[in-house]
Amino acid sequence: MKKALYVALVGIIIIAFIVALIKFRQRTKDKEAMKMIDEIVAKIEPVMKESALAYWNATTTGEQKYYDEYEAKELEYRKILSDKETFGKLKELKDGRYKDSTIKREVEILYLDFLANQIPEELTKEIVKRETDLTKKFTTFRAKVDGKEMTDNEIKEVLRKSVDLKEREAVWSASKQVGREVAADLIELVKLRNKAAGLLGFKDYYEMQLYMQEFTEEGLYKILDELAKFTEEPFTELKGEIDRYLAQKYGIEPQELRPWHYEDPFFQEVPKLYEVDFDKFFKGKDIVEITRRYYDSIGLNIDDIISRSDLFEKKGKEQHAYCTDIDRKGDVRILANVKDNEYWMGTMLHESGHAVYDKFQLQTTPFILREAAHIFTTEGIAELFGRLQYSPEWIAFATGITPSPEEAENLRKLLRAQMLLFARWVLVMTNFERELYKNPDQNLNALWWELVEKYQKVHGPYGRNEPDWAAKIHFSTAPVYYHNYILGEMFASQLTHYIQQNIVPPEEAYFMLSQKIGPYLKERVFEPGRKMRWDELVKYATGEELTAKYFADQFAK
Repeated sequence: MKKALYVALVGIIIIAFIVALIKFRQRTKDKEAMKMIDEIVAKIEPVMKESALAYWNATTTGEQKYYDEYEAKELEYRKILSDKETFGKLKELKDGRYKDSTIKREVEILYLDFLANQIPEELTKEIVKRETDLTKKFTTFRAKVDGKEMTDNEIKEVLRKSVDLKEREAVWSASKQVGREVAADLIELVKLRNKAAGLLGFKDYYEMQLYMQEFTEEGLYKILDELAKFTEEPFTELKGEIDRYLAQKYGIEPQELRPWHYEDPFFQEVPKLYEVDFDKFFKGKDIVEITRRYYDSIGLNIDDIISRSDLFEKKGKEQHAYCTDIDRKGDVRILANVKDNEYWMGTMLHESGHAVYDKFQLQTTPFILREAAHIFTTEGIAELFGRLQYSPEWIAFATGITPSPEEAENLRKLLRAQMLLFARWVLVMTNFERELYKNPDQNLNALWWELVEKYQKVHGPYGRNEPDWAAKIHFSTAPVYYHNYILGEMFASQLTHYIQQNIVPPEEAYFMLSQKIGPYLKERVFEPGRKMRWDELVKYATGEELTAKYFADQFAK
């Protein structure tokens, strides 16, 4: 009996010793990792801020000196991340056991950041230079029709309103001119990116970027293929309805329809199939003030963001829109080119969604983790708010004009149609980009129209052999990004379902006007930052893993 007690006591002492040793090693590992993290942050934080400011100045002015400054800062930043000694230590630390899970997460993210930059300095310089040159070409390019320059807004206006088929075709063709300007350089950039990925052990840049985003190609395309299946039948029906409407409008047969007959250069927008006069709601209205007032009403004040932003057209300025967090300390800004129409209403709601996600990061969160959990989670918030331009209840709140029952029904139909259209467009972009990196020397012009016909069911122009695909800016400036938009839409639908079931009582008139929205999003989506992986964050916010189910329930039935 005494012997048994002695053995048990010795066993307890040994276990306690082992536990104490593990805890000691964990504390030691925590301190070692924290020291390295602090050293890295001290180097990268000021450079990241300077780079963000240079990009902001470049895209708001178009001035070469700022592009040069941005290029230099990007190279400086990448040089820090290319340090092989630091990367070696991160590699050792990555799989360690930590007492503090936050430190472990910081190490994981820094490892990915450094891994992406373990390529020769000269190759890095060449990639950055080509990326910067392409950014400038897109920023300063203006399409020409009969010698007259046209802005993107003017092109979209013609495609929305003109019934002159020759004018439509000419303007649509002009919208693709930038593709011819950038295609050759973009293909060379794709090859350079692939070369860099190969040096890091990846089959191509596409696979590498997904790895950096904590995805696998198999996992991503399982979701995207599901989406294609969910949307095939409802989209085919919608496309038939659109084609019959446009054929009657232009006095031609449906089979004669070509890309310029649609109301967006890439068929990303639904034609005026459902009678909704958005000018009635938004023409003459202060789009910026509407946006500011709405966000304030749900507890997400953006007054400071608006005051720092650049929101209207001017010469040399980037024609698109984006949100940027300059310093992860509250300096959040929006670039836009606002007009009093539904497009810019939706865009301002969207970009402000990104902005509140950045603004309401907790300042107590470590710098490395003080950002969105994932690209698609911030896109999801942006899309959640961007959809509001189609909500009858929100329009009544925002403009003081209540849509009629017929208008309200058409708005709901329009949102459904827009979501189906967008889902199919994303399938074109994602599948094309995957093939682009697999083989940039293939006939990309033909591949583009093959995928457009497959997923969007739009017939390409007879005999056309132009790099129309290259006119889409994302291939140049936001590579392997587009899938995050549709994952964001799925997340937005999943949030919608959760909020309606758990946050806003059914008796409240419209859930997106509830004052409970802001606090819920702050606590469950914004404030965790990147402390959780994207899959953990989605489950934390909605109680389920990311799924296409709720998107399909909303828009594909």
